[in-house]
Amino acid sequence: MMTDIEIAQNAQMKRITEIAAELGISEDMLEPYGHYKAKLSEEIFPLLADKPDGHLILVTAINPTPAGEGKTTVSVGLAEAMGRAGKKAVLALREPSLGPVFGIKGGAAGGGYAQVVPMEDINLHFTGDMHAITAANNLLCAMLDNHIQQGNELRIDQRRILFKRCMDMNDRALRNIVVGLGGKANGVPREDGFNITVASEVMAILCLAADLDDLKKRLGSILVAYDLDGKPVFARDLGCTGAMTALLKDALKPNLVQTLENDPVLIHGGPFANIAHGCNSVRATKLALKLGDYCITEAGFGSDLGAEKFFDIKCRYAGLEPECVVLVATIRALKYNGGVPKNELSEENIPALERGIVNLRTHIENMQKYNVPVVVAINRFGTDTDAEIAYLESYCRELGVSVSMCEVFAKGGEGGLDLAQKVCDTIEQSKERTERFSPIYPLSLSIKEKVERVAAEIYRADGVNYTTQAEKAVKEIEALGFGGLPVCVAKTQYSLSDDPAKLGKPENFSITVRDARVSAGAGFVVIYTGDILTMPGLPKKPSALNIDCDGSGNITGLF
Repeated sequence: MMTDIEIAQNAQMKRITEIAAELGISEDMLEPYGHYKAKLSEEIFPLLADKPDGHLILVTAINPTPAGEGKTTVSVGLAEAMGRAGKKAVLALREPSLGPVFGIKGGAAGGGYAQVVPMEDINLHFTGDMHAITAANNLLCAMLDNHIQQGNELRIDQRRILFKRCMDMNDRALRNIVVGLGGKANGVPREDGFNITVASEVMAILCLAADLDDLKKRLGSILVAYDLDGKPVFARDLGCTGAMTALLKDALKPNLVQTLENDPVLIHGGPFANIAHGCNSVRATKLALKLGDYCITEAGFGSDLGAEKFFDIKCRYAGLEPECVVLVATIRALKYNGGVPKNELSEENIPALERGIVNLRTHIENMQKYNVPVVVAINRFGTDTDAEIAYLESYCRELGVSVSMCEVFAKGGEGGLDLAQKVCDTIEQSKERTERFSPIYPLSLSIKEKVERVAAEIYRADGVNYTTQAEKAVKEIEALGFGGLPVCVAKTQYSLSDDPAKLGKPENFSITVRDARVSAGAGFVVIYTGDILTMPGLPKKPSALNIDCDGSGNITGLF
């Protein structure tokens, strides 16, 4: 059996000009990066402005095992299946971060015969968007420290600097550092730290910006620090938003690639969902809606994270209205939620499946609260037994939810034809529905009320506790006039609660908010719960140990 990278390296790719032509995009609208990937020119947006939108499909998931359960794989397989069924579908995905690529979880290009290619490029440097975001973020940090060094005209309080440096790599040693050591010529000493690039507010801004003008305005609104009088200092006060925009002007353009079966894919932006808002760019999603009859997009981790933020932040700001949710589940993850250790997930265990299936039910109910119909996609593994499959299908039927056994990993688009049909049927049937999509909370609520609404309705928590630091932070944010923003909860992906050990459907628990910070440029308030970190670390045996490159430039071990 071939590995993911071997399958990808044997793919019969079409030139990117051919993929674009099938979408009606001329070569003049392309900015190629080699033969198989390209950025789409700014000129394409006004040309498509009057074209009607296609149908929006969101792919999300239940709470996963540490290895993930194939949400991207199902997304890619669904796009391939739509193509095989004669449907004009465009897939819109996030860009991978190098952190998980060299860490434990892997890349974000799918797997098996449901992959996006060129896989190595996508999972590594791609078109340089991540580096541009990193550079723009760190330019702002350098300008801030230089301002302090050169006399500190803005009277920035060095104890209250909020904005951190970033890099796109898991590196726990950089979480807390001291800069400016070595004497007067080397700057003013202060405590600092790094976030991973996908947690940077610059990443969130890129993904939510409508155009270059909006991007520049949002960059200027980044709250970087407070002055000695307690007044806010924004990025625009440092005078570098023009330079930051210059670094990001090409990164703002969506990237066009293809699936193994030559279906079009837009990959753009890559915020994590456990520490950011977990969705690809608004620009890519809107472009996919114009270019295809169906736009398939995904939101990171379980629906309690990515989907909630997709609905309550991205859809709200972009005016999007999803028509179907594909909820990815695996029998492995359900048994994991039923208490089975990771090394025993391959063994049949109906009692554990019965215990863990409440996690699936909760996610289904949560998605229905947004008035969006749900199709359950069971990402099938070779170790799934007939008895386990029969139980799961029967359970979904009893809930009145459409379910599809998905085999896209092993069969590509052919293994997702049933899923594609059920998704199309669900969208067709939804036209008769009187209830339309709506977010879970109104923006008129206070910050605390929004957090409590999400905690009660999505996590099923009994309440929310706030540390002294969190209480102070929320009051400051509201005093600055940002209380009307949506909330973006940073929380573990492994549980509906803020405790990764509480699997299934936790009961009799409350969540603890330890801090809150406003991302004024992005347009949301980040709520930190549990021990979630914005700079991950590498595991004991990182994936980097398996990756190699020979003298001819051939990469091996990349999944």
